[in-house]
Amino acid sequence: MPAKAPLVVVGDALLDRDLTGTAERLAPDAPVPVVADCVRRTRPGGAALTAYLAARDGREVTLITGLGDDPASDELRQLLSPELKSIELPLTGALPEKTRVLARGSPVVRLDRGTGLVGEATDEAREALRSASAVLVSDYGRGAADSLRDVLAERPPLVWDPHPRGGPPVPGTRLVSPARAEARAFADPEGHGNSLRDAARDAAALVRRWRVAAVAVTLGASGALLSYGDHPLLVPAATAHHGDTCGAGDRFAVTAAGLLADGALVGEAVEGAVAAATEFVGAGGASGVAHADTPPAALTDAVDARDLVVRVRATGGTVVAAGGCFDLLHAGHVGLLQAARRLGDCLVVCVNSDASVRRRKGPERPVNPLSDRVRVLSALACVDAVAVFDEDTPERLLTDLRPDIWVKGGDYSGADLPEAALLEEWGGQAVLLPYLDGRSSTALMARVREGAR
Repeated sequence: MPAKAPLVVVGDALLDRDLTGTAERLAPDAPVPVVADCVRRTRPGGAALTAYLAARDGREVTLITGLGDDPASDELRQLLSPELKSIELPLTGALPEKTRVLARGSPVVRLDRGTGLVGEATDEAREALRSASAVLVSDYGRGAADSLRDVLAERPPLVWDPHPRGGPPVPGTRLVSPARAEARAFADPEGHGNSLRDAARDAAALVRRWRVAAVAVTLGASGALLSYGDHPLLVPAATAHHGDTCGAGDRFAVTAAGLLADGALVGEAVEGAVAAATEFVGAGGASGVAHADTPPAALTDAVDARDLVVRVRATGGTVVAAGGCFDLLHAGHVGLLQAARRLGDCLVVCVNSDASVRRRKGPERPVNPLSDRVRVLSALACVDAVAVFDEDTPERLLTDLRPDIWVKGGDYSGADLPEAALLEEWGGQAVLLPYLDGRSSTALMARVREGAR
């Protein structure tokens, strides 16, 4: 496989924290939720998240960003140093920090502090840009991109991810990736339309105004709208996830930039970026980034799963959950899930992430990536919601959902069902259901290999 092209990321770094707990009551002194049993997780944010994701993709990455002498800057340096090279720009003030408080995965409030700004560039940063083969600008409106605007104009970037507080992309940029609300703010601040037609009009206007090659307006669960200034191309998401979208724009931008650096066409890069952002949200969004003060929570797109569980319980219904890799979905899986659904009033399928499958099944698995597996499962009439977990077993996810019945396939013995004792803690029941005889992913793969010979 050819080596991936190196990437230089220019932009404003942040330090992000999540405080995640449960909220089951209001405070006695004010009508606000009490978020209890919080777990704290810290990760790179802003351009630092973008660069970190590029490094995780297997690229050689250089991040040009503002860092100072404050504790938040020191903490971010420690997070980034094993993964990538940083070229620091002088920062006036403390590094911006953003802390989200979440209850069962849903944000309750965000706390911001740190007003650091980049005022000027350095010779080292200028030389790194002039020698770069591929550049991504991740602008969060705090001066890094503006301080290097003259050099960026000499060799326009592949991708510019803009911010309403930042300056416009330099002319000649190959792809600009605003979110829908950002595109509207750039194109027509007084406008109020939110239709696909409005997004297409805004994108075309920005291509002409900014004198860039293309604009891709990201549309969340609907995908992205790509415009070269005339008839747009809608790139739909393969499936809709309703989990944590924090960081999805960064995932989109860095995937598009990487694909362009590797030689892809703009349309191909946008298609790949939509798929990557969709999978990113399905795997927990930025919360799944693996720098944490405590072990990461179960990776889920379980916001909708939790909502479903709450609704079913409110009517006195029975919640059923089933789990597995579901890599090569076959008749045995379908029969199991149909039988599981008949046991209650809703069925939540807990599926292993790609990393979890690799640990359990080996480096050649999964055959189908997470986004494909979630899409196929979600299309089954018997499945009401899908949630993803990254651990070897779904115990943490089950503790969150607390189903009344937990179902596993009949190829498990009682000794191999560690969730059984867990279910007993809240009065639930773990059960085994038989697969159809002779159906298994392993047997299916063996038949495919034999046929290939």
